Amino acid sequence: MSTPTLNVAVTGAGPLGDAVTLADLNVPLRALRLLAAEFPDLPAPCVDVSTVFPDRLCLRLHEAPGAPPLAAFEAWRAALGVPDGEVTGRFQCGGVWVLTAEARFEGARVELSAYADLDVSTAKWGGA
Repeated sequence: MSTPTLNVAVTGAGPLGDAVTLADLNVPLRALRLLAAEFPDLPAPCVDVSTVFPDRLCLRLHEAPGAPPLAAFEAWRAALGVPDGEVTGRFQCGGVWVLTAEARFEGARVELSAYADLDVSTAKWGGA
């Protein structure tokens, strides 16, 4: 008796199953281009654009050695116009402080995240 096999095809399909084209990612890619043009001196983030969420631009910042903790996040938060009250903070396993914020920029939903080693008692958001 043969064992049944499961064949799975992974494609660039969007949430509705339609093939996503590069044109479908115009909104977050245009937002990234405009952010780079308007704020060329901001620290470079890790950038993610997804075919699953074609309107979303994810920017992830990791603490640079020797830099003030979360300084890059603060610069990006200010550039995107995110008020302090709309930032959330939490500790992740391993003692890493994670800040997140969301904004709209040129039609894209921008998700900003930062990761840093930080004592919770000195944290600006959500600290003890």
